[in-house]
Amino acid sequence: MNRLEELRHRHAAAEAGGGPERRERQHKEGKLAVRERIELLLDEGTFEELDKLVQHRCRDFGMDAQVIPGDGLVTGHGRINGRPAYVFAQDFTVFGGSLSETNARKICKVMDLALKVGAPLIGLNDSGGARIQEGVVSLAGYADIFLRNTLASGVVPQISAIMGPCAGGAVYSPAITDFTFMVANTSYMFVTGPDVIKTVTHEDVTKEELGGPMTHNAVSGVGHFNAQDDADCIRMIRELMSFLPQNNREDAPRRVCEDPIDRADPELDTIVPAESNLPYDIKDVINRVVDDAWFFEVHEHFAKNIVVGFARLDGRPVGIVANQPAFLAGCLDINSSVKGARFVRFCDAFNIPLITFEDVPGFLPGTEQEFGGIIRHGAKLLYAYAEATVPKITVITRKAYGGAYCVMGSKHLRTDVNLAWPTAEIAVMGAEGAVNIVYRRELNGAGPELRAAKIAEFKDRFASPFVAAEHGYIDDVIEPRETRTRLIKSLRMLETKVDTMPRKKHGNIPL
Repeated sequence: MNRLEELRHRHAAAEAGGGPERRERQHKEGKLAVRERIELLLDEGTFEELDKLVQHRCRDFGMDAQVIPGDGLVTGHGRINGRPAYVFAQDFTVFGGSLSETNARKICKVMDLALKVGAPLIGLNDSGGARIQEGVVSLAGYADIFLRNTLASGVVPQISAIMGPCAGGAVYSPAITDFTFMVANTSYMFVTGPDVIKTVTHEDVTKEELGGPMTHNAVSGVGHFNAQDDADCIRMIRELMSFLPQNNREDAPRRVCEDPIDRADPELDTIVPAESNLPYDIKDVINRVVDDAWFFEVHEHFAKNIVVGFARLDGRPVGIVANQPAFLAGCLDINSSVKGARFVRFCDAFNIPLITFEDVPGFLPGTEQEFGGIIRHGAKLLYAYAEATVPKITVITRKAYGGAYCVMGSKHLRTDVNLAWPTAEIAVMGAEGAVNIVYRRELNGAGPELRAAKIAEFKDRFASPFVAAEHGYIDDVIEPRETRTRLIKSLRMLETKVDTMPRKKHGNIPL
């Protein structure tokens, strides 16, 4: 066999992976083959593979007789929506996608390139974990990857897709990346599996219950997106990438906006119920304000009392953070604080303006929250808003009470533009509770008519948005129908904003 024939043979062996039988098994399990995933992810014909001929070096346990070019990992670069992106994808048909020393080196090489070039990195995970036959060198490979994840954090967007198993030390690389996608029925993540848990704690739990997509999307918060299948997962990744810049030195890509900038929506004038204790869906507000009513929600199933995600205004990507009155009355709790803080910090790292819709009655009371550290976790959201230097605009739609008013992008945290609807109530606490303190003597033994009058008096004297506007804490009280226009004008005004932080190595966020 001459060199040219040998090259063709090795290329064919690399592309064959574990062979047609194992690929067919993947398909029967509802999973795409590794190269099918890459073809869907990247623009057609743009993939350039790296290290296609790499082989493992392990010669123990009969591994010298099991050599496949590529060693169960495909790496390279291509384009997504016309923009460069780097990718690595594990091939479960080869040694169960297990991480070898050479696998780790391939991943590190493509990560280093992404960091040098300033392009996003996407990992398609489908692996049984560290390759046991290689011992400590495979563990060292994980640590090398973790280091690069950390160095790249806040420099280039990092996306993880869990498209099969991801267990043990392997879970920590996705945990460091910016967004984690999971696939229904085929993916799972956990540090220790059900068998170990049963041995140690005597708990019976299935893989799905322990680390399935909905467990991590709704309970733990580890997952950000839950896809129906591989194709749906990849479609969602491509959609997410359309909102993100290439790196922390660039702005996110803008689109031509065909949605009228001065579009007014009269429905917004009545969307907030007259009774302050009645719920409404803040997503209805968001959809009526943003371009083409398109809101790409992140962490949809986790901590539903706060809503985060991406949208566009005037064609420009923005990050949306909004209290959700339809869940827990929009109260901030431990999970919502962590969810909001992480999203705010991502947007700040990648130059994406922040739009906040505020309707928050306070922090959720109770011993469970206090014992769980709501003080520390709530401070994360406060810290994230205060630290952010991107354009920040807040719209108070209804309640803004107590410390939660301060936390949710208040003027005092360097927010650039603060607006309020006429329905806004800004106060230390709700009027119903406040009158019991402020008017205690007058209400002693009084009837419901006097109490109702005092509540109305308190709202007018202390909770009215005009009181906050008189102090300059609110820049303007606007008609709800004007919200879209005012947000776009404010974003245009802030387009050249420059804000700085004191010189330091880094702050000490209350983790």
